[in-house]
Amino acid sequence: MSKTCLECGDKIIGREDKKFCSDGCRNAYNNKMNKDQNNLMRNINNKLRKNYRILCELNPEEKGKTTKTKLLSKGFDFEFFTSMLQTKTGNTYFFLYDQGYRALEDDFYMLVKKDN
Repeated sequence: MSKTCLECGDKIIGREDKKFCSDGCRNAYNNKMNKDQNNLMRNINNKLRKNYRILCELNPEEKGKTTKTKLLSKGFDFEFFTSMLQTKTGNTYFFLYDQGYRALEDDFYMLVKKDN
């Protein structure tokens, strides 16, 4: 009894438990199966990476200040961050991994870097 590749339908030669005729077919099959989920995750991760790069660029000294206008002009998206920190004094910091920011008055933002 011969088995056929789940991707292309070709005859499979080799181990009894093989499902694909080649690595290319295995990759193509799995990419198709995970396409929607992967696109969503890829888009979110791209936004997180972009936000992180912007904060790193604007915060080279590990603590600084910037404006909302400057963040937005670079493409920063305030909806995407990895964690939040509420301080004892009631301030809320939003973090992208180790880079964080907090809203100040007059559309200014405090930029900080977490110690690892």
